[in-house]
Amino acid sequence: MTPSPPPLFTFPRAFVSFLLTPYMYILVLLLILPNLSYRHLSLHLHLHLHVTHHSKPVNNLSLLGFFSSSFLNFFLYPNTIPTPPSNPILIPSSISSTCRMEMASFHHRPNKILYLFVGVLFAQLSISLSAKVYVVYMGSRTSDDPDEVLRQNHQMLTAVHKGSIEQAQASHVYSYRHGFKGFAAKLTEQQASEMANMPGVVSVFPNSKKKLHTTHSWDFMGLVGEETMEIPGYSTKNQENIIIGFIDTGIWPESPSFSDDNMPSVPAGWNGQCQSGEAFNASSCNRKVIGARYYLSGYEAEGDLMSSMSFKSPRDSSGHGSHTASTAAGRYVANMNYKGLAAGGARGGAPMARIAVYKTCWDSGCYDADLLAAFDDAIRDGVHILSVSLGPEAPQGDYFNDAISLGSFHAASHGVVVVASVGNEGNQGSATNLAPWMITVAASSTDRDFTSDIVLGDGANLTGESLSLFEMNASTSIISAAEAYAGYFTPYQSSYCLESSLNDTVARGKILVCQHAESSTDSKLAKSAVVREAGGVGMILIDDTDKDVAIPFVIPAAIVGRGTGDRILSFINHTRKPVSRIFPAKTVLGSHPAPRVAAFSSKGPNSLTPEILKPDVTAPGLNILAAWSPAIEKMQFNILSGTSMACPHVTGIVALVKAVHPSWSPSAIKSAIMTTATTLDKNHRTITADPEGRKGNAFDYGSGFVNPKRVLDPGLIYDAEPVDYKAFLCSIGYSEKLLRLITRDNSSTCDQTFATATALNYPSITVPNLKDDNYTSVVTRTLTNVGKPRSIYKAIVSSPTGINLTVVPYRLAFSHYGQKLNFSVHLKVAAAPQSHSGYVFGSLSWRNRYARVTSPLVVRVAPPTSFGLMR
Repeated sequence: MTPSPPPLFTFPRAFVSFLLTPYMYILVLLLILPNLSYRHLSLHLHLHLHVTHHSKPVNNLSLLGFFSSSFLNFFLYPNTIPTPPSNPILIPSSISSTCRMEMASFHHRPNKILYLFVGVLFAQLSISLSAKVYVVYMGSRTSDDPDEVLRQNHQMLTAVHKGSIEQAQASHVYSYRHGFKGFAAKLTEQQASEMANMPGVVSVFPNSKKKLHTTHSWDFMGLVGEETMEIPGYSTKNQENIIIGFIDTGIWPESPSFSDDNMPSVPAGWNGQCQSGEAFNASSCNRKVIGARYYLSGYEAEGDLMSSMSFKSPRDSSGHGSHTASTAAGRYVANMNYKGLAAGGARGGAPMARIAVYKTCWDSGCYDADLLAAFDDAIRDGVHILSVSLGPEAPQGDYFNDAISLGSFHAASHGVVVVASVGNEGNQGSATNLAPWMITVAASSTDRDFTSDIVLGDGANLTGESLSLFEMNASTSIISAAEAYAGYFTPYQSSYCLESSLNDTVARGKILVCQHAESSTDSKLAKSAVVREAGGVGMILIDDTDKDVAIPFVIPAAIVGRGTGDRILSFINHTRKPVSRIFPAKTVLGSHPAPRVAAFSSKGPNSLTPEILKPDVTAPGLNILAAWSPAIEKMQFNILSGTSMACPHVTGIVALVKAVHPSWSPSAIKSAIMTTATTLDKNHRTITADPEGRKGNAFDYGSGFVNPKRVLDPGLIYDAEPVDYKAFLCSIGYSEKLLRLITRDNSSTCDQTFATATALNYPSITVPNLKDDNYTSVVTRTLTNVGKPRSIYKAIVSSPTGINLTVVPYRLAFSHYGQKLNFSVHLKVAAAPQSHSGYVFGSLSWRNRYARVTSPLVVRVAPPTSFGLMR
C-alpha cells in the first residue's frame, strides 16, 4: 500500500485548548467586529481582564455566557453599553467601581486598551504553547503507599504552579508508582528547571519520541518442532509459566498465532489486566494473550493527530506489535505465507509462553511518558521478560534521561529481562539502547531470500530482491528514469523517481531504472507507485545499501545492487532498442553467505559508554514472516525487515532459558546468550556485513549470531548483581547523592566503584583507551560455574592486532556448581594500530571438552596526545 504523505503541519494540543477559552472568543470579536464602538468593546475587555486576575477563579462557561450576551447586544443594541453580571463573586464591587469611573474615558484611548488586551492575549497564548510534557524521574520506589506517591507528585506540581491546585491537576499526565517513582506533566521550561532542583528529583527530561525498529528463521537457528520447540537434552515445558511483555503497537488477538488451544490456565501470580477500548474488550484476551493495556496520554499531550485507523485500545492497527509478538511466542500455524511466498508451518521461539501487551506506539511514534507508564505497569503485573523493538535516535542521551534505559534499569532490578533492538541507522556509532542491564540485538539474514528474475534483451539473466507477485507477460522497453524527466526536474532528480518527476509520455508502457539513496522502506515502495502513476509497467531499483530487503512493490519490480544496476544501465546505453522482463517474486532457500549482518543494522561503538560493547548479539531480522494486522490490506501475515524483527528472536530464546533456569538473573541469561553465540556463518567463515560484504566485527554483531541449541548449557556465566550496576554508575560519574536517589537505598555508596566502566563483569571486554607508553592495562572478570560440578577450563586467546595479551591464570579449575573464580586479562600495546578507527578485535574463549565460553575483545589504542576519554 502506498503510504500517505505526512500532513504539512499539526496543531499543538495547547492551541486547540486555547480555541476553547474566552481569550479566543474575544479575539473573534476583535477580528469580525472592527467597526464596533471601541468604547463598548473596551469595557468588556477591561471587565474580563480584571475578573480573571483579581477575583476568584472564573468558570469559562460563565465568561462565555457573558460574552455571548454581549455579542448579541452589539448587534441588537449597538448604541447601548451592556451591563455585566451583578454576581458579587464574579465582579467585585471594587472592580465595578473602577469600571464606572474609567468608563467615560475609554473612548478617548481605544487603541491603548486594544493594544493592552492583545498583548495580554498573546502572552497567555505564548505561555500555553510553551508548555510541553516532561518526565520527572525520582528513582526507585520505596515502601511508600502508591496513593501517597500520587499525593506527593501533586504537591510538587502545585508548587511550580504557584499554589494553583487546578493548574497542577490539569498539567498532570501520569504518575509512576509501582516499579519506580516519578510522573509526567505539562510544564514550561522554567517550571521544568524548578522541578529539577527539588529534593528527591534525579532527572527531568522532555517527552521525546522513540521510533519502531521495523517462520523459517527458527529452523535456520536449529530449533525444530511445532509446539514444543524442545532443545535436545532439556525440557522447555515450563515456558507455559513464562510471561513476555511486549511494549509495541498492540496486538491482533484473533490471529491464529495467538490461539489458546490446549493451553493451561493463566499462571498464578499474574496481576495484569485486559483493558477494554475501541474494538477490544475483556474477552479479547485468552489463555495465550493474558493481558493487554494501552497508553495514550503522553501521545495526546504532544498534540499529535491520530489516524482514523488507529484503535484507541490494545488492538494493533499497524501490524508491528503482532509481528514481534508472534516472532517471539506465536503458536504453530500450519500454512503461514505472504501471498503464497514462504509457505509452510511457522511458530515463535517459545510458542507456549504467555503474552502481555503494552501498547505505547501510535501513528507517529512512541513517547517517553507512555513508555515509562508501560514499564511501571509491567513490573507490577508480573512479567518475566520485556521485548522492546524500538528506540531513540542516535546519539542516545544519558541513561536516566532516556525512558527505555531508565525503565529497563528498574525492570532488571526486579528480575525482569529486557531485550531491545539496536536501531536501523546502519552507521558506525549509531547503536542505541546502550545500557549494560539490557540485551541489545542487531539484525542479520537467514538463508532464505525472495527474488525476482530480470531477463535482459541480450539474454542476460539477473536477480533482484522483491515481494512483488505482479507478472509481465512479455518483454518491454526499458529506460533509465533520468530519460523521463518532467517539468522543472533535472534528469538527475528524476533518476530517483521522485513524486511528479516523471514524464508520462516518455514513461508510459516502459520499465524504468530508478536510483535509491535512502534507507526508508516506505520511499522504495512509493517509487514503484510513482512509476505506476506515470504509466510505467515495471521498475528496477538500484540500492547501494539495503539491496537485500524485500519490498512489496505495486508493479513488477526488484531491487539490485550497484554492480547489477551498472550492468543494466550499460545494456540500456549500448543497445538501440533495449527491452527487459521482470518475473514475479519467488522463495529461494540456501542463499549464501548466511547469516550476514544487514546493512541497516546500527553499529557500535557505544557512543555513551565506550567501555560497554553494543550490540550484544545478532539475530534474524531480514525478511521475516510473522503475524500481521488485518486492518492493513486484510492480510494475516507479512514479511518485514529491521532490528525490530531481530529483537523478538532473542526474546523467544530468553523465554526458553527462563523456562529451564527460572532462578537465573537477567545478567546470567544475557551471558549465556552472548558466550554461546558464534561469529561464523554456515560455511564456517567469519560473518560478513552488508552492503559491501566485508568481514564483520564485534561492532556489527556483538558476540555473534545467537545459537539457541547451546544456550541452555553455557558451562560458565558472567553474572552481575545490583551492586555491580551501582559501581558501574559511579565509574561513569554518578555521585553518591544521585545513586541514593536512583536506588532509594541510603546504604548505596561509591566506596566500591570501578576504576573504569570496563571493570563491570560484562560478557565482553572493551578497552577504548589503552595507553601506548609501555603501560599494561588489567581487566578482571568473575566466572560462575553453571555446568558440570567438577570441571577445568583453559583460556584460548585470539589477540587483537598489535596488542600483547595474557590471561592470568590461564587455567580455571571448578570443584562445585555455583563456584566463582576470578581471572585477569593483561593488555599492552605492541605495535601501532593499523585500523582507521583505531579499534582492533580479538576473542577470549574458556574451553573444555563440553563447553566453549567465548567473549569478544575490543581494544582502541589512545592517540599519543590523548589525556583520557572526555565525558
